[in-house]
Amino acid sequence: MASHLEISASPGLSVVLFPVAGLVVVGVLVAAFLWGRRLSARESPKPLPEEQPQQPKGGPVFETSEFPEPRAVPRRQNGRLTPHQMKGYGRTRASEPGNYQE
Repeated sequence: MASHLEISASPGLSVVLFPVAGLVVVGVLVAAFLWGRRLSARESPKPLPEEQPQQPKGGPVFETSEFPEPRAVPRRQNGRLTPHQMKGYGRTRASEPGNYQE
């Protein structure tokens, strides 16, 4: 029985093994390319220029930044406040009436 060193050192095996491995790699790449083309052929076509989103008539819309009203943290004499005892959940804008509670 031949050892693994004798098999790996034999030049006849590498002459056959490397071209076969190369053909397998090429076959996998060609199959992946053909599969990708078939998938892209099933996709819906690209939208026409008339179907593209249009800019609003008033021009581009910009981001607005607003700062919430500062709120004082209420204090209790005999312990701590739990979240449901505090007023005004979440962030509110100062411009909305009735949002600022002391």
